[in-house]
Amino acid sequence: MRALLVVNPAATTTSARTRDVLIHALASEMKLEVVTTEYRGHARDLGRQAADSDDIDMVVALGGDGTVNEVVNGLLHRGPDSRVPGLAVVPGGSTNVFARALGLPNDAVEATGALLDALREERERTVGLGLAAGTPGTEDESVPSRWFTFCAGLGFDAGVVGRVEQQRELGRRSTHALYLRQVLRQFLDDPHRRHGTITLERPGADPVTDLVLSIICNTSPWTFLGNRPVYAAPKASFDTGLDVLALSRMSTPSVARYATQLLTSSPERGPHGKHAVTLHDLADFTLHSKVPLPLQMDGDHLGLRTSVTFTGVRRALRVIV
Repeated sequence: MRALLVVNPAATTTSARTRDVLIHALASEMKLEVVTTEYRGHARDLGRQAADSDDIDMVVALGGDGTVNEVVNGLLHRGPDSRVPGLAVVPGGSTNVFARALGLPNDAVEATGALLDALREERERTVGLGLAAGTPGTEDESVPSRWFTFCAGLGFDAGVVGRVEQQRELGRRSTHALYLRQVLRQFLDDPHRRHGTITLERPGADPVTDLVLSIICNTSPWTFLGNRPVYAAPKASFDTGLDVLALSRMSTPSVARYATQLLTSSPERGPHGKHAVTLHDLADFTLHSKVPLPLQMDGDHLGLRTSVTFTGVRRALRVIV
């Protein structure tokens, strides 16, 4: 087997020594080419080159969820295809939602051992992914489509992601405390939290209007706080379409209630109540906003959008796990 290892040198939880150990372990089992990313989007370019190559069987992403997302978008730049190399993930970020949702250990060395076991035992699964694109007939129709592996969001949660990215650019470490502080600041500063601007439209159903927050899940859990999984849409799965959690009110009491429900969520129950909208296994839907709102995918802030069309694509990518 010939594999490409894409290494993000800025991954927050792996040292240079750890990376050297992992590279040695992988190289002992396969013909391995190692490339270190040098700029934002480099992992996507490398995934694209691997997909266009005739002799790469697998791409291993060593980094966080952002690195994985870039690799996936490169691999699938022409869409799902049986000839696309398989994906393997060695978690190196601060949260590693995709890897952990696949059942991998949240430790790079242990995950490498699990990957080598999977290769020897020829274990793999084909997972569904989400695809987001600018909506035809709107000002965002020219925005390129983009794949996401575990979640996306339009509105409040994407605003939090944007704030965290700004803090990281200032040199602050990505910690759970940093995220919680930005949640509070986004809540206090968000001008649209009392009067939602988002409408959800889907085939064969009435529109859902006046939404303040919209979270789209391709799997469960939605994220982790330390070792605690957080379930925004407990039924979401790599084997089904997309799930949505949306809120139509974010007053102080309602935010306290839904935050408590998220923190105490389980695989059986997520946020619920008269201001919560939960939808399961959607193939296609569109989110429109009266004003530009921030968009995030897999924890990356992608700027402001007024209309995004989402598609759940089943059996999109082979994953060695």
